[in-house]
Amino acid sequence: MEEWRQCGRWLIDCKVLPPNHRVVWPSAVVFDLAQALRDGVLLCQLLHNLSPGSIDLKDINFRPQMSQVISAVSRLSFHSIAQTKGISEHDLGEDIYDCVPCEDEGDDIYEDIIRVEVQQPMKMGMTEDDKRNCCLLEIQETEAKYYKTLEDIEKNYMNPLRLVLTPQDMEAIFINLEDLIKVHFSFLRAIDVSMMSGGSSLAKVFLEFKERLLIYGRYCSHMEYAQNTLNHLLANREDVRQKVEECTLKVQDGKFKLQDLLVVPMQRVLKYHLLLKELLSHSADRPEKQQLKEALEAMQDLAMYINEVKRDKETLKKISEFQSSIENLQVKLEEFGRPKIDGELKVRSIVNHTKQDRYLFLFDKVVIVCKRKGYNYELKEIIELLFHKMTDDPMNNKDIKKWSYGFYLIHLQGKQGFQFFCKTEEMKRKWMEQFEMAMSNIKPEKANANHHNFQMYTFEKTTNCKACRMFLRGTFYQGYLCPRCGAGAHKECLEIIPPCKIADWTHPGPKIVAVQNYHGTPAPPGKPVLTFQIGDVIELLRGDPDSPWWEGRLLQTKKSGYFPSSSVKPCPVDARPLTSRLPSREIDYAAYPWFAGNMERQQTDNLLKSHVSGTYLIRERPAEAERFAISIKFNEEVKHIKVVEKDNWIHITEAKKFESLLVGFCSLFSMHTVPAILPEPFTEGDLLRFLQLFFSQSSGPQLFFSELLQSLLVRYRCLSPPERPCHPPQAAAAPA
Repeated sequence: MEEWRQCGRWLIDCKVLPPNHRVVWPSAVVFDLAQALRDGVLLCQLLHNLSPGSIDLKDINFRPQMSQVISAVSRLSFHSIAQTKGISEHDLGEDIYDCVPCEDEGDDIYEDIIRVEVQQPMKMGMTEDDKRNCCLLEIQETEAKYYKTLEDIEKNYMNPLRLVLTPQDMEAIFINLEDLIKVHFSFLRAIDVSMMSGGSSLAKVFLEFKERLLIYGRYCSHMEYAQNTLNHLLANREDVRQKVEECTLKVQDGKFKLQDLLVVPMQRVLKYHLLLKELLSHSADRPEKQQLKEALEAMQDLAMYINEVKRDKETLKKISEFQSSIENLQVKLEEFGRPKIDGELKVRSIVNHTKQDRYLFLFDKVVIVCKRKGYNYELKEIIELLFHKMTDDPMNNKDIKKWSYGFYLIHLQGKQGFQFFCKTEEMKRKWMEQFEMAMSNIKPEKANANHHNFQMYTFEKTTNCKACRMFLRGTFYQGYLCPRCGAGAHKECLEIIPPCKIADWTHPGPKIVAVQNYHGTPAPPGKPVLTFQIGDVIELLRGDPDSPWWEGRLLQTKKSGYFPSSSVKPCPVDARPLTSRLPSREIDYAAYPWFAGNMERQQTDNLLKSHVSGTYLIRERPAEAERFAISIKFNEEVKHIKVVEKDNWIHITEAKKFESLLVGFCSLFSMHTVPAILPEPFTEGDLLRFLQLFFSQSSGPQLFFSELLQSLLVRYRCLSPPERPCHPPQAAAAPA
């Protein structure tokens, strides 16, 4: 394989390009890879994936289409009109580090506040144990200094400012600093105890406090708002400004402002993994090395979680801006996932062939189609990506005219589709890539791995991935949830997640058989598809009687998914193909406990009268046209129901026919067609007692009966009062 193709596949393996990116298309050329690498965002994402925490993605512009605007502004800055106005030039080629504030300034404040003597460079000739001890002391002493800083903020700022600020302003500025103080009081004590025994258990301390340090997510994500609130109060309220200045003089002689001190907690929590990394590098021969590795991974995970919470806070702010700018929007945009890209395109529906200027907002789940209306947008269409697929339109690319670079969004069920036109080929490439990313998020390739049914999900509480045990990071749509077993997972971990608990078939569900082919059309809304052919046997996992969609598992392949409930029918217990079954008269029922053999009606009455209500049996009727009958005792009476055999079908009423006596009770159940045995009118309680009596005399597994009982009651409750029959169903056949 050519090296540039290997490079493209490697970028896909690193999760920075979608699996179906054009670099792996058979028609791809090296120029496609070069175009992808022009995107600095991609390279920043690659660096972050290879070395988590090495780059702060919140500082990256994830909307690189804005680079065209930056380029245009740069050119305009050199224009003579700009020069006469005194506007300085901005050269795109100059060193970007001269154009942005240096992050080291914040680090300088942190180092000044937390500085301790052990931070001096390690001397030549020191042994590994000496270096390890230096690392341990640095962790202990910097933590003590940090805890003192937190106490200073509480004592010298929070307590005095309560006299002039409202509780709301206090919370806005100091967020959850009081909670941080409580956690670090315990954290410092645990570190001190570990150091008393040589620091060998320090890794365990970090592992134990990982969950408690999650509160930094809230603190760090609200920091920008806290700073803005404080600056606003200082600028507009003289009493607050004077009180803050008075407090500042009490902390290190006024060397640091309150704004500086509030940033220290955010810097401290992001230092832990660096401190542990240095300690690990000098603990190669230590017995606690493995636990140190785990502690390092835990603190790296914590840092990434905090950064993701910060990014989500900013993303939600951006989504809120979108929300307020779109008129007639009745839904919350945050329900559609994260924004991917937005901009102007020309749109043409497959029904209406007119190109129209539209502004599109692409999210993980939908694309919002709008029309510009001054500074706002008028909603025109919300297209759900789950029901569409994207295809290229290479024919239009040959046209050199603007807005001729197109691609399609086609509905999976053949409904209305859309064609989008971009101004340039580069713009088309970026839009198609973002569409591919969004569709990959909402329909990941491995969503059904190991019998799961993973769906993109917002976890209300912090959750760990079932596979890698790391946090599902962020505040919304952090990962994927299997609604069957409740497992959460990262997208990249779906394939390695342990098998779904429902795959333990200790108690298999009812069997049903396909009566028509189903190849995925129509598709279940928002659910994975289960395809099958006529005669396939399916285990029913979930099926509301009133729902058009049921969930099941194909017994042949063990694959699970959703299908139309109208495509199946109850499956006889004898689940062999119909062609291989014996006629009903040739089946030997003697092995079944409910079969009484040849028995007269009077003999049956005498037998059942001596048993409790609910006892039943199936018997052969001597010298009768209909071979079988069902006899059941209820309310001190014995009832008999003929089992009719006609045209190779068996039934007790024309409305329900079966291929054998060996069918489940739920298959025979009908609230409208079976004979009556309860006094009328009957209540739900009467029905419940009848069913419980019936099941108490049955020999089948209790789990089956309890689920069946619940199902029957649900069906009864779903009927409106006028539709409810005056009589409950007769116990027509025993479950096999």
